[in-house]
Amino acid sequence: MALTVGIIGLPQSGKTSLFNALTGAAAPTAGYATGTVQANLAVVNVPDERVERLAEIFHPLKKTLATVEFVDVAGLASASAGEKREGLSAEFLGHIRTADALAVVVRSFANASVPHPAGSVDAARDLDDLLATLTLTDLMTVERRMERTSKAAKSGDKKYQVELDLLRRVQQELESGKLASELAFASNEQAIIDELNLLTMKPRLYVANVSETVLAEAGPLLEQIAQAAETDVPALVQAQSGELRSVAEIGARARREGTVAVAVSAKLEAELKELPPEDAAEYLESLGLPQLGADRVIQAGYRSLNLITFLTAGEDEVRAWTVRAGSRAPTAAGKIHTDIERGFIRAEVVRYEDLVAAGSFAAARDRGQLRLEGKDYIIQDGDVAHFRFNVSK
Repeated sequence: MALTVGIIGLPQSGKTSLFNALTGAAAPTAGYATGTVQANLAVVNVPDERVERLAEIFHPLKKTLATVEFVDVAGLASASAGEKREGLSAEFLGHIRTADALAVVVRSFANASVPHPAGSVDAARDLDDLLATLTLTDLMTVERRMERTSKAAKSGDKKYQVELDLLRRVQQELESGKLASELAFASNEQAIIDELNLLTMKPRLYVANVSETVLAEAGPLLEQIAQAAETDVPALVQAQSGELRSVAEIGARARREGTVAVAVSAKLEAELKELPPEDAAEYLESLGLPQLGADRVIQAGYRSLNLITFLTAGEDEVRAWTVRAGSRAPTAAGKIHTDIERGFIRAEVVRYEDLVAAGSFAAARDRGQLRLEGKDYIIQDGDVAHFRFNVSK
């Protein structure tokens, strides 16, 4: 499963700088006009030290990391522009409609040489602006579907009337300013909603694009807000000033919506991407940062989509595989090949930490750490699995 993340934000928010930090693509950051249908696309490996460590043990012919595709589209129009009143164009929408998740970039830094389109930096305002644009686009999608369903309902088929009632309810909620993700749907309604690919139904992660001067403080602040008691969050926000106030507001919004917020300095990290890894790591260490914010964006994308990674290891290949949390062993096996899922017999599973400590599958078996699991086993993040199967039957 390749994760696709659409990167969206207002003009001058730093989305393309973030795209470059994530991908090393060196996409131009100037002259990328609002309303263009152009998109930057890149597939990157998901950093996973477990793959590297297993490769040291098994010396495989190749090692394969999980991948993420990033799609960077032009800046969304502000509240005063026509794009906001009309929603996103079909061409523009096409680039992010099928994305698994949206990374919403919100600017928190002030820079006179890069003026904010609205004339001032206000994270809460910008988030409201962005989400209102997405909601309006979803409303247009629902209304177009209503037109088609209304015509079909004239046939007397009750399923179309049920669908029309659902669409009317969603229309009313969107018109009231709610996001589709705030609504509850019955199991028979969810299939219809999934067909619509509503933007506000997609998992979102918020990316606070900060200046280098507050980068070391911004990450811990977001973690503090995410972990604090709900009643303590307003005071945490009020206690901040300047740029960190914007960061705190982004974190509070993410917490209310049950999603994740991360802090990056997109321009800095795009520049670090051009340095040798050793030099970049040394500079990060000087800032007191353990890893690039770009890597945290990838990890946040996984969390927002409830994804986990299991591994396979051998002399031919060490590889990371991505599945939904809660997937059973046959489903995980199907990620490798459909025949393995179809002919699944059992899974031989050992925890990554146990395998590394043992040094081999044989040693892990001798220690009683290699388990045989059946069709009902739920794959866990960090499982190293080998699947037995037989398709002859």
